[in-house]
Amino acid sequence: MSKNRYPRLLGLLPLLGTLLLGGCNMTLLDPKGQVGLDERNLIITATLLMLLVVVPVIVMTFAFAWKYRASNQNADYAPKWSHSTKIEIAVWTVPVLIIIALGYVTYKSTHALDPYRPLDSDVKPITIEVVAMDWKWLFIYPEQGIATVNKIVFPAHTPINFKVTSDTVMNSFFIPGLGGQIYAMAGMQTKLHLIANQNTELEGISANYSGAGFTGMKFKAIATSQEDFDAWVSDVKKAPKQLEKAEYEALSKPSQNNPVELYSSYTPNLFQIILDKYEGMKPGKPMHHEKDEKEVAGMEGMDMSSHSAAGAEE
Repeated sequence: MSKNRYPRLLGLLPLLGTLLLGGCNMTLLDPKGQVGLDERNLIITATLLMLLVVVPVIVMTFAFAWKYRASNQNADYAPKWSHSTKIEIAVWTVPVLIIIALGYVTYKSTHALDPYRPLDSDVKPITIEVVAMDWKWLFIYPEQGIATVNKIVFPAHTPINFKVTSDTVMNSFFIPGLGGQIYAMAGMQTKLHLIANQNTELEGISANYSGAGFTGMKFKAIATSQEDFDAWVSDVKKAPKQLEKAEYEALSKPSQNNPVELYSSYTPNLFQIILDKYEGMKPGKPMHHEKDEKEVAGMEGMDMSSHSAAGAEE
């Protein structure tokens, strides 16, 4: 009975795999932005190049197994065979050519898709400052003077210059439908340049585990027309909330599945203030505390007093 059980379970594996894949929406293969399109094409190109080796190997595995099966008495069997120049040439030449092709494609795309590289466009870009928090995303519009939580709106066909940092642990800012992701780290500013090719509503996520509220750290990214974007900015400027110091301190406390919040204004230079909070954490820059400086000054004063006392005794 146990002998028949395992083959049946193995037969269910393909069905189980299909059910698991049913939850995938294949966003990366259906991007709505030029950066995402270029990244999708890179994935497809690299996969096809690798399949040039994988597919022939799979075909030959079945072909050899069929040809040299035990019942085929006509197949040539040469157990003392040890070398074939033709096979050696094929085994080494094909992979080398594929590696060269992959290297060229990777080198070219790495520079073209550099997240720090501004996108080529005749349209003036829009800047959005991004702050990763526990467990929500804060977005600051320096040119519009507004701020939002867990929602961004921007014009389609307009380059977006994201400036990204964190006011907590390291995180990763990712909009799969537009392509590209970049890490958010405290005391550091990273950059990401994206663009939407059409009006659409996308989901942004955190792509780096950051604690208990990680799964709910999502936001809406909405690409719209310039007119609708201007109208949205006007509506946000009428919002009753202002992101002042007290409001930000309350917002910075950990919260899960945080709702969308709109702020008609914010503390000037808020993004830079958040960056400067962790200035002492940068490599090569020791962190100084006010308490430590006072203790050092006190110790220096004690040393001077002891030296003076010793001199008086002499």
